[in-house]
Amino acid sequence: MKFAPQPFVEASSEKNMGVGLLKSVLFTGSFCGATFVGATIWQYESVRQALQKNSWKTWTKNSLENLQGWQHKEGEFRQAINSWWNELNDGQKVFWPICLVNGIVFACWHHPGLQSTMFRYFCSNPAARAVCWPMFFSTFSHFAFIHFGLNMYVLHSFSSGVGRCLGKEQFLAMYLSGGVVSSLASHAFKVARRCPGPSLGASGAIMALLGYFCTVYPDAQLGIVFIPGLNFSADSAIKAIMCLDAAGMAMGWRMFDHAAHLGGALFGLFYAHFGAEYIWANTEPVMKKWHQLRTDVSEILVQDSKKGDE
Repeated sequence: MKFAPQPFVEASSEKNMGVGLLKSVLFTGSFCGATFVGATIWQYESVRQALQKNSWKTWTKNSLENLQGWQHKEGEFRQAINSWWNELNDGQKVFWPICLVNGIVFACWHHPGLQSTMFRYFCSNPAARAVCWPMFFSTFSHFAFIHFGLNMYVLHSFSSGVGRCLGKEQFLAMYLSGGVVSSLASHAFKVARRCPGPSLGASGAIMALLGYFCTVYPDAQLGIVFIPGLNFSADSAIKAIMCLDAAGMAMGWRMFDHAAHLGGALFGLFYAHFGAEYIWANTEPVMKKWHQLRTDVSEILVQDSKKGDE
């Protein structure tokens, strides 16, 4: 999580960093809570949709298949996309939209007219004017292609394993929350060291997934793509990476945002040990509230419809 465009690196100030850190803490708590509430509602809607009768959809599909010309070709294209999508596992269904968003943001970085906007909202910096939302937006932001490519490769490598454990809703909530928590760790370290500066990249969020995966599957064998034949356990990997990031923080290495990496990894470890039991298991009240809200709204709409028919 680094590789900010060099022309903008020094455009920051140390003024009000303490206030910025307080905003960061409040934003992180609010964002993580809202993310898990949203994931709970998404899971409710997914289950509800799966239980619904889809006879009208079948009729629509059969009608489209009987059409000729471009409409029929469009139907074939959509069927191919749907077939590809349905073959993906839960982790991959989270990965590909994330990869697409990262790709779009990467392209925006290289549009000359957008760079000042990108730096303002897609770089995380406790000394910047905009502090809160860049903590989130920066986790989809890459300026260098190698940074983008390597992060997406690593994310794809671990997405299936994490998706099997968590399901797509909880996976996405943990990924997004891990990204913002890693930004908070970065802010706290920069304020403590009085060394503000911009950071960007998905590495912190990916480290949260890596921390989770290596805790749940400690004996899984991992390797390095550029060094074939070198294998090591997931447990050894996460310990080595965290020690390296801790050393980077202590030594003041600034090529990578080691505080963000370590913060993301610690969040992943925390979620592996306590997330399912103390966070996700306690989302049932949210689901009940959402169900009641949907029921109340449906009743109001039915009553209004009856009044309109009278």
